[in-house]
Amino acid sequence: MAINYVCRHCRTFIGRIEAPYVSESQLGFHFLTPDERRDIIAYDSNGDTTVRVTCDYCSEALENNPELTLLSNPLQ
Repeated sequence: MAINYVCRHCRTFIGRIEAPYVSESQLGFHFLTPDERRDIIAYDSNGDTTVRVTCDYCSEALENNPELTLLSNPLQ
């Protein structure tokens, strides 16, 4: 099982955790609401998990240009 972190805006690969078992509480997923979980976490048929977060580049771009948040795909 692998956990892949990908930017939700530019789809840049951020990192990967490969471990035989990592609990959701170790990853902090237990703090998410059901809606946040559906928006952020995706489970693949092969057992991998994809977590959609915001990379540093996109975070800075959105911070400097808040009007971009009004667009459906602001950084693509």
